[in-house]
Amino acid sequence: MSRAVSGLVIVNKPEGLTSQSVVNRVKRLFSVDKAGHTGTLDPLATGVLPVLIGRAVKASEFMLAEDKHYGATLLLGETRDTEDVTGELLTRTDSVPTAEQVYAAIHGFVGEIMQTPPMYSALKVGGRKLYELARSGVTVEREARSVHIYSIEASRLSEREYFLDVKCSKGTYIRTLCADIGATLGCGGVMKTLVRLSAAGYTLDVSHTLEELEVLTEEERLSVIRPTEEIFEKYPIVRLPDFFARLAHSGLEIYERKINENYPVGTTVRLYDKDGFFAVGEVRTYDTGDAIKPIRQFK
Repeated sequence: MSRAVSGLVIVNKPEGLTSQSVVNRVKRLFSVDKAGHTGTLDPLATGVLPVLIGRAVKASEFMLAEDKHYGATLLLGETRDTEDVTGELLTRTDSVPTAEQVYAAIHGFVGEIMQTPPMYSALKVGGRKLYELARSGVTVEREARSVHIYSIEASRLSEREYFLDVKCSKGTYIRTLCADIGATLGCGGVMKTLVRLSAAGYTLDVSHTLEELEVLTEEERLSVIRPTEEIFEKYPIVRLPDFFARLAHSGLEIYERKINENYPVGTTVRLYDKDGFFAVGEVRTYDTGDAIKPIRQFK
């Protein structure tokens, strides 16, 4: 029997499970009909996987746009079809550059860079996920896209292995970053390990393993659900009088001049009625003036 609960559960994803498998287990644990994650982690990867449940799934687009923080192990001297150690070995060499050369190459990727999504990814082309095409032996052209690497802190683990601490924008593939660093060095490179240290501002220290969630009582489990509103804390609050709140609940725009607000066009706001947070709105221009249009309802 499903419950009418909603919010956010921060999961520490284990190695070996797909992100969707984690979502399915969370759905079962919390007895909800709807759940979704906010950015795929490969089966090889571990770490922060925010899972939205109930009506909170409507907030996924807002969380997907947030920056990420990863810890990864770069293995030099190999290339593989998946760009990580799980794939088929394509080339291998024992000849790798010096640590100074490696550090220089790594730091050359800081800033705005162009990155071509890997074939083994969940990105869709023509309605099909790239990894599905790759597994059937099909390779398609992928358009390079701009991503931002805010910082990379690197440390040498061995002659062929380096740990990378990466802060980056949405849409960044760490596997591809490792492969591109290896290509720049001329020896090849793959990702050996990956842990997502933070996503959308949530870190490992506030996450829960599936095993931890499974042994909790029902009451304890419900207590770990974070409120949907928390996702939107950076947006200003607009408190609506009863009449305008009823209009907003129906999806109608609220003209700023009528509620003495004056936010710039394009501003995202949190909408409150007498019972608290209920929707996210956006300031838009209409023929008769600027108004707040409810774009996601959460109650």
